[in-house]
Amino acid sequence: MAVTGQIKLMQNSGTGKSETTSAVDTKPLSGEVFGALINLSGRRRFTSQRLVLYAVLASQGHEGATTIAREALALFRGAHTALVKGSDTVPGIFCEEVREAYFGRLDGDAQIVYFINLAERTLNAIDDSLRDAPALLEELVRITTPMLSVLNQITSVYEEQSKRHALLMKKQLRGIMTDIETIAKQAKMVSFNARIVAARAGQAGKEFSVVAGVLSNITTEIDDLVKVALSGAAA
Repeated sequence: MAVTGQIKLMQNSGTGKSETTSAVDTKPLSGEVFGALINLSGRRRFTSQRLVLYAVLASQGHEGATTIAREALALFRGAHTALVKGSDTVPGIFCEEVREAYFGRLDGDAQIVYFINLAERTLNAIDDSLRDAPALLEELVRITTPMLSVLNQITSVYEEQSKRHALLMKKQLRGIMTDIETIAKQAKMVSFNARIVAARAGQAGKEFSVVAGVLSNITTEIDDLVKVALSGAAA
């Protein structure tokens, strides 16, 4: 019987839990990192479907099907490990929303680990022509749809966090550009006052006037660049 949204774990098929921690990872985040996280999460969706397809083909005796299924399983497991435990390029559990998706109400980690364990047992049973291979395969096929639903929900969490990060970066950029614009205006005022002082100083103030003019040109360029940056941040 199909289970909507939640995979019903079999009592005799593994622990349903991974050896991970739900502590929040503090690696720095960027647009590139979020892109990698979303790609890894998408890889799990693709490889889960590929894995089940080739497990079915393997049960029908198609040559090389179990090899392809195991390759898909390895990619699936690797992506999940990186997303939960972190790697050199991506953080693991980096915020409360992600922690909740894996270890909270959705219980995504336990369901994904169960899927991994069941897939491995199924492929082993098919390879060894065991009597319980058909039952294991039937269970694997049964949970495919709810598993995909879980993976889609987790991917949505990453996509939402990516959007929030982009908005935060845009807000911070606007703040920085506004500060620079204020400083440039103040520098321009100082330059203007300096040129007045230099003019009053006559011949002795000519060199100072040249320096003040250069400073004025620089602040004008900075002001123009800030306006361009601010218009881009507002887009």
